Amino acid sequence: MDIKRSLALLFSSYGCFLFGQEKAIDTIYIFDNQMNRVKLFHPVKTITAEDTEKNSTNLSELLRFQSQVYIKENGRGAVSSPSFRGTTAQQTAFVWNGININSNFLGQGDITNMPLFGYDQIGIKAGGGSVVYGSGAIGGSIHMNNTLDFNKGFHGGLFSEVASFNTFNNFVKGSYSNDRFSFKASGNYSVSENDYKVSDLNYINRNGNYYNTTFNAGASYKITDEHKVSWQSQFFDSSQHYPIYEETATKTKYKTQSVRSLIAWDWNKTKFSNSFKAAYTEENFQYFGALDLPKSSGGTGKNYILKNDFNYFLNSKWNINLIGEFQVNKGEGYKSGIVDVSRNVGSVSALLRYFVTKDLRFEGGFKKDFVEDINSPALYSFSGKWNTSKWYNVGLNLSKNFRYPSFNDIYYEPGGNKDLRPETSVQVDMNHEFKVKNFKLTVSPYYMGVTDLIVWLPTALGYWQAFNVNKSESYGLESQLSFNKQLGNHKIGLNAGYYYTRSIDKETHKQMPYVPIHRGTANVDYEYSFLKFFAQGLLNGGTYITGDEDRKAAIDSYFILNAGISATVSKRYTLGVKVNNVTNTYYKTVSFYPLPKRNYSVYAAINF
Repeated sequence: MDIKRSLALLFSSYGCFLFGQEKAIDTIYIFDNQMNRVKLFHPVKTITAEDTEKNSTNLSELLRFQSQVYIKENGRGAVSSPSFRGTTAQQTAFVWNGININSNFLGQGDITNMPLFGYDQIGIKAGGGSVVYGSGAIGGSIHMNNTLDFNKGFHGGLFSEVASFNTFNNFVKGSYSNDRFSFKASGNYSVSENDYKVSDLNYINRNGNYYNTTFNAGASYKITDEHKVSWQSQFFDSSQHYPIYEETATKTKYKTQSVRSLIAWDWNKTKFSNSFKAAYTEENFQYFGALDLPKSSGGTGKNYILKNDFNYFLNSKWNINLIGEFQVNKGEGYKSGIVDVSRNVGSVSALLRYFVTKDLRFEGGFKKDFVEDINSPALYSFSGKWNTSKWYNVGLNLSKNFRYPSFNDIYYEPGGNKDLRPETSVQVDMNHEFKVKNFKLTVSPYYMGVTDLIVWLPTALGYWQAFNVNKSESYGLESQLSFNKQLGNHKIGLNAGYYYTRSIDKETHKQMPYVPIHRGTANVDYEYSFLKFFAQGLLNGGTYITGDEDRKAAIDSYFILNAGISATVSKRYTLGVKVNNVTNTYYKTVSFYPLPKRNYSVYAAINF
């Protein structure tokens, strides 16, 4: 494949951007038009819609077993937060169809209140990405993407599951497309009593019930061969009760609703493309200190976003990419001291790519953010990738990233601090990829230093306050081994990973809390004719929960095994059974809140 064809395919985020004399059929629209460019230099793990059915409880479970992300979860279905490479939840960016959707108030995403179903793919990218994806993309980013096909006619599907603890999960989807128009819609409803028992602690997950509802819709229309307009929206409603230890304790709950909507206009020519997006996102949340009383606290956050992505080929070797973005962030709190706050945020990014040959390429990036009332640093990135041979390629990535303070960090009363500085990070990683026949091994050592870390600390006045105090550094190794083979009707796939993480508080020289030093995952898939089998393993090393590395208080290491089998008839009808925690292991990811022991589910799926 010559360099022109490589560019045509790799940069065709929406299918029709070509270079030179190349010609391709426009068959798919991807809302995150940067993702294919990111994959030129960075490993991105893709979790497909079919993969989500293996871990259908929630997004926390999916990420725990199918990615390198460490998940800290306060019991099944409760508050949950991610950690890449020993960083905090606020240093992880959630990106919905190319738009950063971290909370205005918390500066992070609560995974439990991120829908699991309704995406065509979920991408997991470790390492910094603030030059492209903005504040919070320090440790890594989680990408929830939708696509729209053309010339595919009508397709539909239904997934329905009954599981332990009176859990019911239903998902329906439908799509239609011709050569000019594409439409897709889906809906999901999940509900659970979630009253599991853990005999090791004589624990019952009382008041742990939850439900959530999601609706997704998207459409795209080709005005001409060069111009396309598209739309994508998501509506989410959720209620989760917080577990109590005794029946006489006060029962509490948390409710949230979110709206995300964007429209896009794409203009594609032979040598350039331009994607303009206008987006609106809204988050609403209410906390009830007692189930039968009015809400105790809450808030509403609204974001108005304009983003333009211009991509131009100077010639077959040089490519320039300019990204401009402007946001208005608004917040209104209830009993939090946050009263009608507003913040303007703008940014300008420039990326220059040089393709020496089809096997050697480089990218340099620069970004300047303009955040109202905050002095933001200039950011940069540099990446290179060299496919030295058929069996080995190497990549290098260096970047400076940041996170500006959230509304809670600045305005919460009491405790907000208007003098906070943004967190900044400088990091470097190398990616070594080896291929031998059906095996592929990726080994990625990394180093990251974070300064001006924002933490909340107790004060002499009896309340907690936000400060820039900590410095930390993380270093470690991520490795991934995959194997895929088909022999007649037999098909086998293996994905295994080992992750070593040292995240050190530079003041105490101790491991940061809730960062396991050793962690491993393995996923095995076997398919024969109409039968499919999968097994998942998770090994989590001992995890300190305090900053002084107290071994007595630490969470013990554990190994979890899941398995499932399914049968598909006429390529349309599937019936399956899953067993989670086959070994009936007692485990937890935070103190006091164990996760379920062995549990079961039965599901059926129809595709037409």
